[in-house]
Amino acid sequence: MKMLKKAASVALAAALVVSMAACGSDNGGSGSRDADKFYIGGIGPTTGDNAIYGTAVKNGIQLAVDEINEAGGINGYQIEYSFEDDQSDAEKSVNAYNTLKDWGMQMLVGTVTSTPCVAVVEETHADNMFQFTPSATAVESIQYDNAFRMCFSDPDQGKASADYISENGIATKIAVIYNSSDTYSTGIRQKFEEEAESLGLDIVASEAFTADSKTDFSVQIQKAKDAGAELVFLPIYYQEASLILAQANNAGFDPIWFGVDGMDGILNLDGFDASLAEGLMFLTPFTADSEDEKTQTFVADYEAAFGDTPIQFAADAYDCLYVMKEAMEKADVTPDMSISDICDALKTSMTEITVDGLTGTQISWTSDGEPSKDPIVVQVEGGKYKVLE
Repeated sequence: MKMLKKAASVALAAALVVSMAACGSDNGGSGSRDADKFYIGGIGPTTGDNAIYGTAVKNGIQLAVDEINEAGGINGYQIEYSFEDDQSDAEKSVNAYNTLKDWGMQMLVGTVTSTPCVAVVEETHADNMFQFTPSATAVESIQYDNAFRMCFSDPDQGKASADYISENGIATKIAVIYNSSDTYSTGIRQKFEEEAESLGLDIVASEAFTADSKTDFSVQIQKAKDAGAELVFLPIYYQEASLILAQANNAGFDPIWFGVDGMDGILNLDGFDASLAEGLMFLTPFTADSEDEKTQTFVADYEAAFGDTPIQFAADAYDCLYVMKEAMEKADVTPDMSISDICDALKTSMTEITVDGLTGTQISWTSDGEPSKDPIVVQVEGGKYKVLE
């Protein structure tokens, strides 16, 4: 009889353990979560080659969270915030997502770069968790209805770049140097070349490199030079762009350089001679040199908090939090709602709001997660970004 009672007790205990574990997994590891707070996670690279982007996003979110909490929170509830480093790697980004789920995350701001975002959106879609990326531009980054973005998409950047070059008569003979192993770079390049052809621009060279060959650009530079390129379009990140500018200078090649949002940060790159970027133009939704009051307040607060001047990635991330706040208030979201119910509410309310932010005015979203806003073009002049008309 004692053995039967002991066996029954063991079985009951096991059942309780299974039951408790199941309850925790329903809410993404929320067993220890404070029911009176919103848990918002972030993912991006704070170490590795793209650390400047992830760090900017992490800080931009933190600044907005601190402001929102100090002003009373969202619908009267405070925000808990945690950020995980993914080193811009897809597998590590998924691991970071799972870590944040265990922490109790209800909504995700991220990821920062496109390839990890494409991987993580599969996870958020399966969990029906709301995902808002500040800066992942690949079309596939927000391919499901639970995902939205703050930044421009790759096709939008490619088209806008070609349009600007054509409309302003900057050049007609154009070379492109791009990373064929990167979805961000290839997506922009494809749309740019399509739009350039339709506008009568001449793509005289289109030269690729890969992640395994991104230190020596002598071949690509020489081909662009030999083809008589007046302008070189660089749909790449600032690290590789800095090497291209330096190597082109050594080769005596001095075209007009035109980039996209991944170029932001090149002036702050350690060891780079910033004078080589003089005259560089690129698309961006934000510049810290803007004289409007909202931008200057943000820049001053950011510099006071983190000792650094914010780049567009920080501004996009900061905007993300205030957009989420407006959408959550529109939908009367509360922390006791399930992750899926929060997501379903935001899918609707995101398409019903219009926001003035640091990275654009009268920004709205369609149900496919894409924002409606206009880019600006800046040019490096005297070591600073000057907004071009």
